Amino acid sequence: MSIVDLPLNATEDRVAGSVDIAQALREGVMALEPGLLADANRGILYVDEINLLDDHLCDVLLDAAALGTNVVEREGVSISHPARFLLVGTMNPEEGDLRPQLADRIGLHVDVEAIIDPDGRAEVIRRREAFTADPASFVALWGAAEEELVASLQVARERLGRVAVSEGIYRVIAQIVVRAGVMSHRADITLLQCAKALSALAGTRDIGRDELLVAATLALGHRVVLDPFDAGAGIDERILQRLLDDVLEEQADAKKAAVPAAPGPPPI
Repeated sequence: MSIVDLPLNATEDRVAGSVDIAQALREGVMALEPGLLADANRGILYVDEINLLDDHLCDVLLDAAALGTNVVEREGVSISHPARFLLVGTMNPEEGDLRPQLADRIGLHVDVEAIIDPDGRAEVIRRREAFTADPASFVALWGAAEEELVASLQVARERLGRVAVSEGIYRVIAQIVVRAGVMSHRADITLLQCAKALSALAGTRDIGRDELLVAATLALGHRVVLDPFDAGAGIDERILQRLLDDVLEEQADAKKAAVPAAPGPPPI
């Protein structure tokens, strides 16, 4: 998959593309001058500091993501092309928040925290020095580990279709999302897809509690606002854990109540 970088200072024409008016007038052909969305089709579109992206560019991304197609209209000429991409963004929450519409389009959210352990930090320095001194040798040193990871991901993709989803899992996911205060249906769908992927990666055929908890943390963290004065507050994993345990316990109790009682002795 290709990785296309979208810079913050990009123009709308650079992102969405434009129509070659001269060729259209000269040859009567609607020719597209492709933009970054065309380059990222069936690939990855990466935006650094995505929270600082201009509103009009956010609108372009939202339209393309919703339709899977990018429409370019200039001077009465309209051209469309496929624009199916995986959007990956990084940001520093202290510099500003994501627009709610864009945040809802972000399926999974991962917090990157600094390493506190001195030994871990020393290892980061050591590896950085090794890469600077000899990049080729460093890449070769970690090549086997990367190939092993790639192989495990390929196996997981093959297993994904065999992961079973019981009727109870659908209800559990729906209750977790609602009790977390999230109204977007995209959260439910993303949570299920993430839980299935985690199960496939672990080599199991059923979605368990651990997969649901991790998926809920990744899918709901950026969609929940606990503090009205801190839009990046997210949700504590302990709260999600308690919500999940409550839902699973209620479901287990409901199943027990639904089981018919054993017949008693016949009347005398």
